Amino acid sequence: MRWLLPVALLLWLALVIVLAGVVFRPGDAAWRSAAAARPDGRPPSEQRATPRGRTPPRAAADLPPLIVPVAGVDREALRDTFDAPRGGRRHEAIDILAARGTPVLAATDGRIARLYRSKPGGLTIYQFDDGERWALYYAHLERYAGGLTEGERVHRGEVIGYVGTSGNAPRDTPHLHFAVLRLGPEKNWWQGEAVN
Repeated sequence: MRWLLPVALLLWLALVIVLAGVVFRPGDAAWRSAAAARPDGRPPSEQRATPRGRTPPRAAADLPPLIVPVAGVDREALRDTFDAPRGGRRHEAIDILAARGTPVLAATDGRIARLYRSKPGGLTIYQFDDGERWALYYAHLERYAGGLTEGERVHRGEVIGYVGTSGNAPRDTPHLHFAVLRLGPEKNWWQGEAVN
């Protein structure tokens, strides 16, 4: 019977990985990040949220520098789920697994464009960067940071919410669904082109 708990834990971990859509492919060049040197010398939390070894796409050249938007999560822990299938469509975001209640951080300076609740995203935040060219989408939050309001200016690294499982997130897989959207000329928070 001593083996029962370790086996149950391994099965739970396998289920979490499958539900999160995380696939680790050691042979894939995009994931050979552990051996690659840091391109800019900054600590992992201050580097762009793109898998190591990949260059940000040309469409994202004017994207301000982003930090990993979940406290305590190292850049090397990120897995690219942008193209992963989700119910017949592309995911177009990254899921960052973390314990429920872990602080969610503003990935760059900007303002809170919208605090919103939806069935798929649950409790969400749309943040515009300072140039209002980009919208950052934070979803499946447990709650907002106390006193957070629409229109409020936020600074990179400031706590804006907490990791949870609201919306259609599996209840046993707390994570932040994080997306970067290029805004159109209308600057509508609900519209934008997702960029990996």
